Amino acid sequence: MADNDAKTGIVVQKYGGSSVSDVEGIHQVARRVAAAVAAGLKVVVVVSAMGNTTNELLALAQAVSRSPGRRELDLLVSVGERVSMTLLAMAIEDLGIPAASFTGSQSGIITDTNHVSARVLEVRPQRVRGALDQGRVAIVAGFQGVSRHGEVTTLGRGGSDTTAVVLAAALGADWCELCSDVDGVFTADPRVVPGARRLDTLPLDAAVSLSRAGAKVLHAQAVELARELGVELHAAATGRPSGTGTRLPPGPAPAAAVGISVDDQLFRVSLDCIPDDVGDALRLVWSQDGRGVGLVDGRNLHGIALVGGRPVAAVTAVGRHVVQDPATVRRALAAVAHVKVEHWQAAGEQLTLVVDRASAAVVAQALHGALVPDTPGD
Repeated sequence: MADNDAKTGIVVQKYGGSSVSDVEGIHQVARRVAAAVAAGLKVVVVVSAMGNTTNELLALAQAVSRSPGRRELDLLVSVGERVSMTLLAMAIEDLGIPAASFTGSQSGIITDTNHVSARVLEVRPQRVRGALDQGRVAIVAGFQGVSRHGEVTTLGRGGSDTTAVVLAAALGADWCELCSDVDGVFTADPRVVPGARRLDTLPLDAAVSLSRAGAKVLHAQAVELARELGVELHAAATGRPSGTGTRLPPGPAPAAAVGISVDDQLFRVSLDCIPDDVGDALRLVWSQDGRGVGLVDGRNLHGIALVGGRPVAAVTAVGRHVVQDPATVRRALAAVAHVKVEHWQAAGEQLTLVVDRASAAVVAQALHGALVPDTPGD
């Protein structure tokens, strides 16, 4: 990542499948890229497959084969991003701006050999940098790379975000913009909390906590990677100019609560199947699919079959004082006194309450009103 005093003028923009779902969407992205170029930026664009293309290709594979091989699946689904990148290059060139598209392998995304969920080992962006030096927009197929053995690989869920972040780090980009149909990060999901407001700035530490707790705007793995690599992120709407939305610079979470996240895909399950030495008092495990994914008394339960399960939700407030200040914790619990809280814990910079799933929206609204300031810095 480039130092703040040594700007490179390079910006990486990532567009998800909904942004390039049809011809008009591709033209809108092309115009947005052109505006960034007109502002004097050197632009690298990372694109996902159009709309629901990846799921359609996977469904086709399942229709053809009962157990398609992971290598062939990677080759198949990598087609989706290649379609997007070439069409976008054509649209940008029609605006009079030189462009060149690159597959994951051509752009130097080197991964391990774990097909379907490969991990990036290094980035060799010489061809991408060369295109920028020639005055071209470089368009990269997200979600894919190549192993050192020359095999096409894909990066798993959120893979295009990962591509954008690692390219931004390798190129020393000034920032990495993750574009979607949402104009930045809000203090809560506006569909759940009507009073939620957009954040102009959100430090990456807080963004990591919010994404881990269920915030859907940001992909947790990509945000954590950005923090690790020192990449400044921007979360912005495709329909808005570059530089709008929420800026996510490296840094610690603020003292005051910055936001509320809701994870409503959890279950309360019995621990009867867990060895006795874990302890009888612990009776709550959070699980998304009926298999253990959490920690109980420091023991990882991943892979232990859990039976039964009642739907619950975890509502989490993020901010240092949310945990460190006892008065803030008391205020939070008082705000939800009218709702049965099955379990709560304060750790790190997160205060999490587990409630019946039907109560999640009410609890999120109450915590937002009690803890999140009306204006930044309050």
